[in-house]
Amino acid sequence: MSVYSMTGFASAAASLPDQGGEHGEDSDTPSASRKGLSGSVGAELRSVNSRFLDLSFKLADEFRGLEPALRELVTASFKRGKMEFRLQPQRAADAGWPQPQPDQLHTLARLEGMVQNWLPKAGPLSVNEVLNWCRAAAPAARLEEVAMQAARLCIEAMKEAREREGARLVAVLQDKLKGLKALAAQAEPLVPQAVQRQQERFVQKYEEALKAVGGTVTPEAAQERALSEAAAYALRIDVDEELQRLKAHLDEIGRLLKKGGEVGKRLDFLIQELHREANTLGSKAAALELTQVSVDMKVLIEQMREQVQNLE
Repeated sequence: MSVYSMTGFASAAASLPDQGGEHGEDSDTPSASRKGLSGSVGAELRSVNSRFLDLSFKLADEFRGLEPALRELVTASFKRGKMEFRLQPQRAADAGWPQPQPDQLHTLARLEGMVQNWLPKAGPLSVNEVLNWCRAAAPAARLEEVAMQAARLCIEAMKEAREREGARLVAVLQDKLKGLKALAAQAEPLVPQAVQRQQERFVQKYEEALKAVGGTVTPEAAQERALSEAAAYALRIDVDEELQRLKAHLDEIGRLLKKGGEVGKRLDFLIQELHREANTLGSKAAALELTQVSVDMKVLIEQMREQVQNLE
C-alpha cells in the first residue's frame, strides 16, 4: 500500500458531449454546443498538511447546491489535509463573443414583448444584455453532471499527485533512517570505552590521594574503591536501554513506511519518542564523541519530523 503526502495540487475539466445543435431542440432552450456557448467545467483541488481533514469550497453560484455531494466525494478519498476545492464553469476558447442564434433571438423578442405589454415603462434590452444571455451556459441539470464528472477526475488526479509526493517523502525518510541506525551502531562501543577511561582515571586519582596521605590507605583498598566508583559511574552513564528503544522505534518506522496507508499520526508519535531517546542519550553522554552522536541524531530526527508532518 502506498504512503500519501498531504500536500498536492490537481486540476481537471469535463465538457458536455457535442449534441449537434440543429436537430429537434426546443427553441426556448439555448444549446450548449453552439458556437459561443460553453458546457465545460473546470475543477481545482489544493492541499497542504493539517492534523485533520479541513475542507473549504469555492464554487460558482450555479454549483452551490453541489457542496454536500462534493464533500462526500472528498471525505471518501482523503483522511487528512487542509484542502480547497474550486469549481467554475469554463468558456470555450473561441467564445469571446457569442454568436446569437435565431431561436435565441426569437425567444428574447417574445419575452421582451411580453414584459413590455405588462410593464410599458420597462426599457428595451441592450446589445450587451442580449450577448450575455446568449453566452448562458448549458442547462443547469446537465451542467451539474459535468461538474461532478470534473470533480471526480480532479480527485483522482489529486490522489495520484499525493501518492507521487508520498513516494518521494518515503525515500527521504528511509535515507534518514539509515543515518540514525548508523549513529546508533556508532554509539554502542563508546559507552564501554568511556567507562574504561573513567575507571583508569579513578584508580589514578586514588593512587595520588594515597601518596598524599602518606600511605594510610592500602593500595588494594584504593583500587577497590576506584572500581566501586567506576561501577557506579557506569550505571549512571549506561545508555544501552535508550539505544535499544531507539533501534526498536527505527525498526517500527521502517515497517510502517513499507506497510503504507494512513501512517502519518503514528509516525509523528514515533518521531517524538526518537527525540526523547536522543535527548536522554545526550544528557548521559560521558564522552565528547557520544555528545556529538546525540547532536547528529537530533538533527536527523528533526529533519524526519518535517517530512512526517506532510504524510497522511
